[in-house]
Amino acid sequence: MTAPHVPKVAGIEPALPAPTHTVGPHPEDPHPENAPADHAEHAEHTADSSSGPSSGSASDSSSGCSGTSDGSPDGSVDGPGGGSSDAPNGGRGGAPGPVSGLSPDVSALDQLAAVQDRLAGWISDLSTLHDLTEQLARTRTLEEALHELLRAGAALVGARRGLVVLAPADGLGPETTVGLGLGHAEIGHIETVPRRALSYARILDGLPEPGTTGDGTPATCDTGATCDACDVREISEPDIPGEKDLDPRLREVAARLGYAASYAVPLTADPIGRTGAAVWLYDEPAAPTKRQRHLIGLYRAHAAEHLARLLELHRSRQAAATLREELLPHRLPRVPGVRLAVRHSTGPRGGGDWYDALPLPDGALGLAVGSVTGSGPSAVAAMGRLRASLRAYAVMEGEDPVAVLSDLELLLRLTEPARSATALFAFTEPPPGASDGTPEGALGGVSEGALSGVPEGALGGVPGGALTSRKLVLAGAGHCPPLILGDLRTEFVETSLSAPLGMLACWEAPSVEIEPAGGETLLLYSDGLLHRTGEPMDRAFARLHTAAASIPRSSRRDPEAVVDHIVRAMLPQGLDDPSSEEDVVLLATYFEE
Repeated sequence: MTAPHVPKVAGIEPALPAPTHTVGPHPEDPHPENAPADHAEHAEHTADSSSGPSSGSASDSSSGCSGTSDGSPDGSVDGPGGGSSDAPNGGRGGAPGPVSGLSPDVSALDQLAAVQDRLAGWISDLSTLHDLTEQLARTRTLEEALHELLRAGAALVGARRGLVVLAPADGLGPETTVGLGLGHAEIGHIETVPRRALSYARILDGLPEPGTTGDGTPATCDTGATCDACDVREISEPDIPGEKDLDPRLREVAARLGYAASYAVPLTADPIGRTGAAVWLYDEPAAPTKRQRHLIGLYRAHAAEHLARLLELHRSRQAAATLREELLPHRLPRVPGVRLAVRHSTGPRGGGDWYDALPLPDGALGLAVGSVTGSGPSAVAAMGRLRASLRAYAVMEGEDPVAVLSDLELLLRLTEPARSATALFAFTEPPPGASDGTPEGALGGVSEGALSGVPEGALGGVPGGALTSRKLVLAGAGHCPPLILGDLRTEFVETSLSAPLGMLACWEAPSVEIEPAGGETLLLYSDGLLHRTGEPMDRAFARLHTAAASIPRSSRRDPEAVVDHIVRAMLPQGLDDPSSEEDVVLLATYFEE
């Protein structure tokens, strides 16, 4: 016969009980003839077995097995079916005897099966927790983490809907509410319930007494200790319609939204402390089991720590973004003859891309874009210093962009030798007739009647002397070439190749002169606009050209519409795509007709 096979669980080799037809020698009786031949018969003749084997047992034993030469048995006895030569040999084969503490009967197998079931359950729980925490660890933003927390928690406690409120105890924000299976309107309905009646709100406000749950009984955390020590407060409302002590508004909203029970837990992690609270809603009266509470407790501890890390990261990025915004122009200047529009976005780490538009003496205009290597607060600070220096040089010698960039390169090399930067500066000359400081259209104080005999086109080529073009001088240091677009052309401005600032011992590059016609737009941008496409640079440049050429004619005279069209065409995910690490700057200058 073959011994019963017990399946292995997750690589664990279970101990096998001795088969029912194989019994080891009795430890207190060295004579095999005194050992009971069959356990079932031994159970029926307890009195006889205590004094000696029955005649039938002795007969079976003498015919089925014999002692060895030294008097020790071979461990084999006849089973219920008679002598068995193929049965496992307990003595000669060295097979183990009965498992210590387990009787060689069916109940032992049942006990072993129960242990294996419990082990299988533990392994399943650990595997589930591993998968859920691994998915949570992949989240990169607070919003993603909150959604994943709700989804995983609902699976662990057996709920279908829920919401989580992020409200850090230090009051530094951010604060938000995210729902699972709940729309904005449904969350709004829940928020109409008095705050003291909402379980998650009581957790946030600290209304439950420490060491008690919502029903007043002592609460225990995952370690089994009461919550007086760990300050864990869980609130379970297993039967909202049947609980007459609950707020009537709560029962009314629950009935309207179709949930009958709730389970709320806090989210707490060092060093912030309380970061928020989560609540899951059941469609029917229910409450999580002890096992479910244990699992959600383990998961919640990991999730709260992950949220705390993301919260600190979010705050640092927001601080860097705020600093960067303060270092960039608060508003674009208003200069006669041009209209400006800009779009910019800071990457998650806070980069060094920047732009500027500054009015210069005599009605001139300076335009600049650039990028500092690196990321984080140090790059943002370097960008601010570089931009401020360029403004000073532009005021003093803005009509010569090469001189402006040369001075900027010298400053960067002397003060920050380990850093490099790209930059492009363009000087737009004042329109004709505006250099003397007279208002646009006044033409030096000459009356319109005095111009009646002047041939058409003598003052700019259009009736009345309207402005048709302005001279623009630019120079670049390793930066992307500008793009000019209008009704008759869409082309990149051919700038000479030059090294970024801080890369060479002596930087030098020639300037380029262009004359944008009235109705044309000059686009300055950072390389982040191209990198965000995820394509090679040549394809990204071609994509930008195609996007500019496809702007409808009706929108080309509105710089705001121009930059919006470029962003939509180049970045389908939008400027604030959290998956991108690149800064983006796009500055449009429209020259009026």
